[in-house]
Amino acid sequence: MVKRTTVLKKLILDPDILVMPGAHDALSARIIEQVGFKAISLGGAAASICSLGKPDVSLLTLTEMVAHIRNVVEAVDIPVFADGDTGRGNVTNVIRTTREFEKAGVAGFFIEDQVFPKRCGHTEGKQVIPTEEMIPKIKAAVDTRIDQDLVIMARIDSLAIYGIDDAIERAHRYREAGANLIFIEALTSKEEMIRINREIDAPTMATQIEGGKTPLCTTKELEEIGFNTVVYPGTSFFVAAWAVKKVMEELHLKGITRGYLDKMILFDDLNRLAGLYKVREIEAYYYRDLLSQAGKTH
Repeated sequence: MVKRTTVLKKLILDPDILVMPGAHDALSARIIEQVGFKAISLGGAAASICSLGKPDVSLLTLTEMVAHIRNVVEAVDIPVFADGDTGRGNVTNVIRTTREFEKAGVAGFFIEDQVFPKRCGHTEGKQVIPTEEMIPKIKAAVDTRIDQDLVIMARIDSLAIYGIDDAIERAHRYREAGANLIFIEALTSKEEMIRINREIDAPTMATQIEGGKTPLCTTKELEEIGFNTVVYPGTSFFVAAWAVKKVMEELHLKGITRGYLDKMILFDDLNRLAGLYKVREIEAYYYRDLLSQAGKTH
């Protein structure tokens, strides 16, 4: 069986852009896989907001994030690319983060050059560490991984603070340090998108956050600009939050949910999606002798 790390690495380097929708939990991951996507991303904001009901400000601990990752990884058969935030500290923290993420089964992950505690990449007031502090963190992650196909991405948050020239310079340095993939966060124009792909000699990632700073483009446009992969970190839980709010307003106002039945995956179909009938087949297989004996006594 081909390793998921190897699959992800190949998909990133393929000519066609790799589209990785963000899953906010194991169920949304299964839906993404069932629809036909080849890989999944798992963001820190989604994990924090959906697990804790708290914003993306480094409140989610490493062990909580690893548990969340493990559940998603076990729910699907396609590669999962995860959010490593700042690596949770200095190089020793990065080493532990890399070990725990790899044991949890991720096919790739990123670390970013923000200070800890970090802020969501599309919010104001971000601060970044010097390039000379980030490079050892990348090297530590690269040296720590056991599987050499484990994709390690460097995320750069300096654009909003020091400008595009600084971000591109950091990209060059992080690539030299061993990063397999480069991501400059919160690009604000197509011109910036074109420039970074022209000047950075490395595979690149784009993000599409509805309501964020980066212009929304079609996946084909992003491919033509030069991006190797694109993630949609908020789409699934943005729409899930909207749907829950709407149906709860309906229930509160009218005392019944009948008007939303055509907007739901109903009981039986949801059980099928979650794999209930496969569980029943496994139970029947292992309990076949017991069930056979029970049938003879009646």
